[in-house]
Amino acid sequence: MKFRFSLKYFLLSLLIFSIEVAIATILKDWYFVRAFVGDILVVVFVYMLINSFFEYRNKNKLLFFVFVFAVFVEMLQYFKLAEKLGFQKGSPAYIIIGNYFSWEDILCYAIGCLSVFFINKIFRLD
Repeated sequence: MKFRFSLKYFLLSLLIFSIEVAIATILKDWYFVRAFVGDILVVVFVYMLINSFFEYRNKNKLLFFVFVFAVFVEMLQYFKLAEKLGFQKGSPAYIIIGNYFSWEDILCYAIGCLSVFFINKIFRLD
């Protein structure tokens, strides 16, 4: 891993972040999109954001790290960390950390990571 800025990955991460914001605000009443597509895209966003600033020789290791990180955050939700830290419901920190554990979320993180894996393989981005 070495530091380098990638405009391509940065712009992709901004695009995905914008989609996530739209899902959280405009499409919040569309349960499937908010609950599943948003969770699939969040790991793609983290992956793209890290790639914006660091160059990894082994993209699969980075992808695995992103998945483990997402599962770790999900486990924090199981223990109601946002609530225990005193974050107000609806506050940015409360929304980012979350407060509801779900196995479906972990499945969505896996789908998101596998999607990136296969896109990297198909387009030889790894």
